[in-house]
Amino acid sequence: MAKNLVIVESPAKVKTIKKFLGSNYQVMASMGHVRDLPKSQLGIDLENDFEPKYITIRGKGDLLSSLRKEAKKADRIYLAIDPDREGEAISWHLIKALKIEDPSDGKKVDRITFNEITRTAVKNSLKNPRELDMNLVDAQQARRVLDRIVGYGISPLLWAKVKRGLSAGRVQSVALRIICDREDEIDAFIPDEYWTLEASFTVKGEKKPLLSKYYGDKNGKKEIKTGAEAADIKKFCEKHPFSIQEVKKGERTRKAPLPFTTSTLQQEAASVLNFSTQKTMRIAQQLYEGVDVKGQGTVGLISYLRTDSTRVSEEAAAMADSYIEGNFGKEYLNEDLLKTKEKKTEKKIQDAHECIRPTEAERTPAAVKASLTRDQFRLYQLIWKRFISSRMAPAKYSTVSAKLISGDMHIFTSSASKLKFDGFLSVYDDGKEGDSDGNVLNADLSQKSKLTLNNIDEKQHFTSPPPHYTEASLVRTLEELGIGRPSTYAPTITTIIARRYVTKEQKNLYVTETGRAVNNILKDAFPSIVDVNFTANFETLLDGVEEGKVAWKTIIENFYPDLHEAVEKAGKEIKEIKIEDEETEEICSNCGRHLVIKYGPYGKFLACPGFPECRNTMPFFEKTGVSCPKCGKDLVMKTTKKGRRYYGCLGFPDCDFMTWNAPSNVPCPKCGGLMVKKGKRLMCINEECKEVVEIKEDEDRE
Repeated sequence: MAKNLVIVESPAKVKTIKKFLGSNYQVMASMGHVRDLPKSQLGIDLENDFEPKYITIRGKGDLLSSLRKEAKKADRIYLAIDPDREGEAISWHLIKALKIEDPSDGKKVDRITFNEITRTAVKNSLKNPRELDMNLVDAQQARRVLDRIVGYGISPLLWAKVKRGLSAGRVQSVALRIICDREDEIDAFIPDEYWTLEASFTVKGEKKPLLSKYYGDKNGKKEIKTGAEAADIKKFCEKHPFSIQEVKKGERTRKAPLPFTTSTLQQEAASVLNFSTQKTMRIAQQLYEGVDVKGQGTVGLISYLRTDSTRVSEEAAAMADSYIEGNFGKEYLNEDLLKTKEKKTEKKIQDAHECIRPTEAERTPAAVKASLTRDQFRLYQLIWKRFISSRMAPAKYSTVSAKLISGDMHIFTSSASKLKFDGFLSVYDDGKEGDSDGNVLNADLSQKSKLTLNNIDEKQHFTSPPPHYTEASLVRTLEELGIGRPSTYAPTITTIIARRYVTKEQKNLYVTETGRAVNNILKDAFPSIVDVNFTANFETLLDGVEEGKVAWKTIIENFYPDLHEAVEKAGKEIKEIKIEDEETEEICSNCGRHLVIKYGPYGKFLACPGFPECRNTMPFFEKTGVSCPKCGKDLVMKTTKKGRRYYGCLGFPDCDFMTWNAPSNVPCPKCGGLMVKKGKRLMCINEECKEVVEIKEDEDRE
């Protein structure tokens, strides 16, 4: 009979860990959380110091019975749940649910953690058990209780104001606001014109032409704003000979990137592999928990996947350095890392462990490829290459730059770099840096070199608006602002997409009509909930709870009164608004009633008020009061299948005119064409005009 019971989270871990332990150990899975707040009610006693009311999760009864049975048999119980706040909280809930908290029964209950599921890590954790860290548990309780209070307090208001099924969350609401703010920036953006000049020269003794870009004049760097200005500079340079004013030769280094954290892994997997954040975390979880590798059995391939640390343990560093020296040579080792001891950071690191890395450097992607699915292999290869390269020497480039001048007035510059030593690039190249200007400058280039101008190419450009958020860039922004933690990035994005607050088209995230409505309500009624600084400060408070400096209920006590007051106020305002189906002039073709406006998953639509007797529906198009510039019919507001708003002609498909920006009933003062709204300005859509005017307060009212 097994004298020791080890409880982990998932069955996959059970299979992996059982290999490392003898017959004295029974390994079982809790299948994640076993207790939580009830779904049907708030589950928090607001009158009794915000005490949470936890219940057994539905469907976990039989599992808990099995765990209790094995716990009674065991002399010692090890709780081996994931090494973070949530893992600590699950361990605490298991102690409560299994009723093993009383030390008088003679059973020893220990908490063990490991950053990777390997024989060494698991064995070491059993040799170094610890007590449950209630500070970590309380930090997780504070997050869970506050999120429940926010969600259950605000969501009913969204049901009343917009439609049922919506939700508000502390982190998801801020993420939605960040996306909405970016969309507003894009909508308000008006492009500025600028021009570039690129000259091509023949250099005596060189086979390839030298390409050089306009820099400015003798007074300094200069931007070319108009075509006329570009033409004048070009004309001057064609009349005045060029000479090389200056040549600089040197060397630069490019350091290897740091190993992955959760957010950087999600960003790189999105960029390189086109994985969603959810997919990245799902596959990384599989690699962490264990994969059946031919000849080795089930092994954990990577370290723990939820981390904001780039720290590398001494053992892992030695493992990587040994592999690099053996396979590439001593010159490929990073001397700075070998000389410098790891600097400890004052910033609180949630997982208190390491970066995301392979558990064995010698276990190359090629060695395990046959045992992995295509996606598992691609992600493992990305993690392995990033980690190994992070321990390697910088790449070295020889550089040449030249400054060319025409008639002692206008200056052009050329630059080029050539790889001298590949260093970490021999393993990992993110493709973010290439040779400058596409040049290959000869090392013999000097001020005495003779130049012959071939041609000067002038090009018109327009500045671009800020890019739409992608999952990767949103994760980066959330991390930079201190919003959420490694474990929350993927669920947050998944939620706002599932709720149809945003839609994903190719890689870009766009706000839907529902998302705009929810964001506007939250900004007006609950400004602190969607305030970036408030949400980031709350994460700092949670760190304080984890460190034992702040009592978790104090955070809730300070927050709840303001939220309660805001909910009460918003509730009264919402009750005063009688939301009824808006009747239209459209007549039902089946029964003759006036069709009314309804709200569905994809926005507004027309329906017969005689439902269920009459089930007639029609698309609803909100008129803008502006005529189509192509055919003269009404321009109406529409939404794409994924919920993104645009404006198109009512005559579609005969007329295909559309614009993403709201049309204005103010005609262009210059050409009389259609103008669209760009924030607080209007811009003519005529490509040959593009006139911009400020919106007057008494104009363009809707």
